[in-house]
Formats: sequence, C-alpha cells, structure tokens
Amino acid sequence: MYKQETIKPYSEEGEKVTQVEEMFDNIAPHYDTLNHRLSWNIDRYWRNKAIKELAAVKPSCILDIATGTGDFAILAAEKLKASVTATDISEGMMQIGREKVAQKGLDSLITFERQDCTALTYPADSYDAVMAAFGIRNFQDLEQGLKEMLRVLRPGGMLCVLELTTPVSFPMKQLFSIYSNTVLPIYGKLVSKDTAAYSYLNKSIAAFPQGEVMKDILYKVGFSKAEFKRLTFGICTLYTAVK
Repeated sequence: MYKQETIKPYSEEGEKVTQVEEMFDNIAPHYDTLNHRLSWNIDRYWRNKAIKELAAVKPSCILDIATGTGDFAILAAEKLKASVTATDISEGMMQIGREKVAQKGLDSLITFERQDCTALTYPADSYDAVMAAFGIRNFQDLEQGLKEMLRVLRPGGMLCVLELTTPVSFPMKQLFSIYSNTVLPIYGKLVSKDTAAYSYLNKSIAAFPQGEVMKDILYKVGFSKAEFKRLTFGICTLYTAVK
C-alpha cells in the first residue's frame, strides 16, 4: 500500500473512494474557479503539454480517467479531433463537464460515464490512449487503477498522466511548501466552504510517489516503456508510458 492510499478527505473510517466521491460532489460548483486560480492558470499549460505528447500517437479514441469537469477531455477533442470517453466517480463534477461540452458543441466527440477506475467495464485493448489529469493520487488502489488503464489500452497505446508533485530543488521546494500549507487550504476553504477538501489535497500531493518512484511503478504494473518530465519547477509532473 502506498502512503497516499491511506489519506482520506474526511475520516479515517470508511473507504477512501466513497469519501473522495463525496468531496468532489461537494466542491464541484467551485472546482474550476479554484483549480485555475490556485495554479495561476498554469494548469492550462500543463494540459497542453500533455496533449502534445498524445498527438505523437495520433489517437482516434481516448479514455479520460478522473475527468472531473472535463477540461482535459475537451482539450483532447478540440486539439486531436479524437472521440473521448470521460469517466469519473463524481456525478457532480461530470454534470458540470456535460454542460461545458454542450456549450462547446462537442457532444458528438465526448461522452461521460461513471466508472470505478479500479474496475473499468470496458473490454481489453479498447483505446488508443488513456489519460488522467490530477486524479490518480485519489485512487484507493494505485496499482490496480494503473493495471486497469493498461488493460484497456491497445498494444502500442500511450498512457499520459499529469499529477501535482512536490518540487525537489531549492528555493521552489520551500516556497511550494509554504504556499501549499497556507494559501491553498485557506483559500480553498473560503471559496468551496469545504474545510477538509483542500487540506486533503495538500496531504495527498506530499504523500504521492513521484519521479523515478512512479516510473518504477508503471514498469511494475506492466508498461513496456515509461518516462516523466517535471514541469514548472516540479510543481507538476507529466508521466507517459507505452503498452
């Protein structure tokens, strides 16, 4: 078991997956505002970097895991002209995503489905690419979730994951620690009214395996090739892997 799997939003009792679903349903109306403001809109740049990596394999069908309000799915549909199955456990988040997709006229390319990432209902070898942005640290079972992502990928298909990480170099490491322990939870609480959500965010980032450790996990679950790139001084890391 990895450390972040033991960290839960609300209580030590009960399953993490249930609490994560409740948390995201609670903060869904404020999620996009908080996400962009707390990252100074740099999250848009990170997603674009990931889409450029995916473009190399020319995917026609993509599975987006932990889609949230659908920003990554929308970008993939717009930039890659691919069909995207956008999945999440939070109906509250996906409902906002559906509204955004409808406004952009992308209903023919993007469909939303509630799925448990550790037990996907899709057949093996179904997708050219699987992607996830800022969601896999919420998995109750990281390895099982990654194995499912591998299973539904077609041979030669690409996994592309963005995840918030802790910078490793001075002074960004120290500055990020101050920001994530003060500004992030306080502002998140004020806007979302959920006291626990953004405290959980900080703790889950700190606990999540990153860099070489995460790369080794990707190999362990069965990917044939895995790489990572630290973005914006290591605040975010882009992982890619091939089946």
